[in-house]
Amino acid sequence: QVAESGGGLVQPGGSLRLSCTTSGFTFANYHIGWFRRVPGKGSEEGISCISSSADTTYYADSVKGRATISRDSAKNTVNLQLNSLKSDAAGIYYCAALHRRDVTTVQAMCSVPPLREAFWGRGTQVTVSS
Repeated sequence: QVAESGGGLVQPGGSLRLSCTTSGFTFANYHIGWFRRVPGKGSEEGISCISSSADTTYYADSVKGRATISRDSAKNTVNLQLNSLKSDAAGIYYCAALHRRDVTTVQAMCSVPPLREAFWGRGTQVTVSS
């Protein structure tokens, strides 16, 4: 299972820390990614992904320099810190866990959302508004 938390309403320029808590599988074997869906646009955008060993990360250009993804193996959790949020950061943020055998790189995971291969959470809403 995968469960997101930490979304909410934030003012432009503010920060949020999203958490992805996992259970039921061997956390160390899975890459974890964060994806955003904007209502009306249909497809998910890969925001940030981290490798199973935490040695490789990927950030979309839209958040590069303003986001940090990290793994907490003791808690089977991946956190995504988002800073200096802009209004276009709004949407539903989903977490996905993909077995490391199913993708070559985390950049590939983020570039093409693994809709069928990964475990997905239900999402957490992020609203950026003053």
